[in-house]
Amino acid sequence: MSTSSVSKGCFVFKPSAKKKQKTLGVEDYFIHGCEGTENSELRFKLCQDLWDKMKTDTEVLQDELNRKILDSLLEFTRKCSSTFQRGADDWASRMRASEIPTAALVLGVNVPDHDMTFQSLSDLLQQSVTPHVASVQAKECGALKHLMQRVLERLMNTVVSVDEDDEEAEQTSTQLHKKGVHCSLSTLCDWYKTKTMKSNTDTPGKKRSSPVKDEHQQPPVVIIFKDLEAFNPRVLQDFILICSRYVEHLPLMFIFGIATSPSTIQHMLPHSVSSLLCIELFQSLSCTQHLATVIDKLVLTPQFPFKLSGKVLQVLISIFLYHDFSVRNFIKGLQLALLEHFHSQPLSVLCCKKKEALVNVMQLSHQDLERVRQLPSFRRYVEKQEPQEQVNLLTDDTRIKEVCQKLIKSLRKYHKNYYPILRCLHTLTSSLPKYPLGKQIRELHILCLEKNVWENEEYQSAMQLLKMLAKDELVASLQRCAEILKPVKSKKMRNVLVQLEDLLAKFNQLDKASGETAANGEDMTSPGKSLQKKTDLFQLQKTLLEMKESRRSKKMSQFEILRNEALEFIDGLVRCHLSPPESQTLSEVCYYSSSAVLRRHLNATPRTTIQTALSNPYHYLQNDSLRTEDGTVSNGAPDICIVYKLHLECGRLINLYDWLEAYATVVSAAEGKDPDSDDYGKVDEVKHARFIQAVSELEFLGFIKSTKQKTDHVARLTWGGC
Repeated sequence: MSTSSVSKGCFVFKPSAKKKQKTLGVEDYFIHGCEGTENSELRFKLCQDLWDKMKTDTEVLQDELNRKILDSLLEFTRKCSSTFQRGADDWASRMRASEIPTAALVLGVNVPDHDMTFQSLSDLLQQSVTPHVASVQAKECGALKHLMQRVLERLMNTVVSVDEDDEEAEQTSTQLHKKGVHCSLSTLCDWYKTKTMKSNTDTPGKKRSSPVKDEHQQPPVVIIFKDLEAFNPRVLQDFILICSRYVEHLPLMFIFGIATSPSTIQHMLPHSVSSLLCIELFQSLSCTQHLATVIDKLVLTPQFPFKLSGKVLQVLISIFLYHDFSVRNFIKGLQLALLEHFHSQPLSVLCCKKKEALVNVMQLSHQDLERVRQLPSFRRYVEKQEPQEQVNLLTDDTRIKEVCQKLIKSLRKYHKNYYPILRCLHTLTSSLPKYPLGKQIRELHILCLEKNVWENEEYQSAMQLLKMLAKDELVASLQRCAEILKPVKSKKMRNVLVQLEDLLAKFNQLDKASGETAANGEDMTSPGKSLQKKTDLFQLQKTLLEMKESRRSKKMSQFEILRNEALEFIDGLVRCHLSPPESQTLSEVCYYSSSAVLRRHLNATPRTTIQTALSNPYHYLQNDSLRTEDGTVSNGAPDICIVYKLHLECGRLINLYDWLEAYATVVSAAEGKDPDSDDYGKVDEVKHARFIQAVSELEFLGFIKSTKQKTDHVARLTWGGC
């Protein structure tokens, strides 16, 4: 397209709507790029439905976890609002001190999770306390005028003009003045007065009947600072000083979002400014407690058929603990694992609700059934069958479908029994010294996923320590186990509950007989009861050895016999129901185990990726002309790859002219010039420009930098390969 103009300039021509290409969405990528495309649409639908359910449950759970702190903040806001509403007596003292009610909300270092909390808080404030709520972030408030502008725009819902210094901004400001309002708190006061007068005149014939109704006559103006530590202290100080002069006319309230410590306020604000605030501290639930609850509701439950292997769960937890403490990012990782599982596993059509999975089994194609026969768990299952049954499973599609339905039911029963017993074992061992099986239930769950937990030394140590528990502690733990089993509807778990209640009844019978036995001087409790307060592992092992020696010569008491019976019962449940998922046939359809893929997506290594791209461009471009066998770079590679390879052959300082000549020689070979010709390796303007651009890109990526030692040299910054 051509154009004419009296002056030079840059013209932008937007393409027509017809020429816009349709970008591929997640669904298109999933359907066209996954393994086994014949059932890709069904797998995508199952994946989407399952994630929608998990997302809904997560949002409900997070609302419940934040409910306590949000209710406290709402109560604080209502209390401050009612104080202002009561009249001049109470408010005059606050006004003379120029104090602004301020809530210091300590949310923790998990900054990515803060947005959801502030969004919920803002919605609740607007629904039940005041419609005048504004949230600001430090990145959009670099100067006082920008902070004032953001506050007024979000409260008044209009364009607010600010005065700029440069000439171009003055023209923009002039245009804003025509359709906007002036940026000052006096403008906000006038707007607020108009708003409140309008709301009061809307119902002239009604009398104020309650304080709650009065709150809505003059609602407070709440300003939320989402990331207090990131704000410029000077900007914040000036804003507070200005706001303190308007508290007589404007019921202002602040909410400070703090990620580190409440002492941040003292570090950022001098006493002359902090004394203008009436600060009350609020502490949210810690991110580790939040994560434990999310894992308990989303991972440690038979409600969702999708499961994580031990290594995958370890990857997600390690990223949480060593990177950002973000529960939101943990949930994103869980979503990515779910998407990768349905994308890479053609048999994931069976990873759904029981009834739907049984229907999908009968709809499997011959190719899908061949994939079932190739599963390692199914191969082990076939090897255990009779010879004729093996032939039927490997050749008869109808027979294998019938068997798969039984195996799917068995896998569902396994999960229904696994999680209650896991919680019971954690209840018994979480109070033991040194936490042999882990303090958190997720640690015990990972142990059970990796191998037979009863074969671990930690498990044997835990069982030995349980044999030293006093009667009251053991009975209390068994009662908590009974409470865990009561809601479970599995038939096996109901039988387990009956047996557990029988054991508790026997312990209660010992209580009734304890009076008579005590009269005879017999001890009904554990010989090691006096050692319960000792947490030294050496002392516990020494006591255990002494108890073994004493049992050889001393007859066991009724309590010891019953305690051993209870622990043998628990040990039998563990061996029966806590076997690793790999022992279950068709576990591959539900468990995602590609921890390396997940780590590569979530825990990226930019330097390794950049070095791989520069040293081996074929890895990403997949161009056959760039393929090399000996690790060298093709002379037809992009300029930056050639320059990067040449710079690896240099020392700490690189001569730019020598570098340019070497580059020109390589490019000349790529152009097919005769090495004996005069033009071979000659530097022209085009090669010079390409070289300068490639060197600039290397400098931008951090591989080289200019140096003052020699003006015609650059310094190399990286050493070693990926």
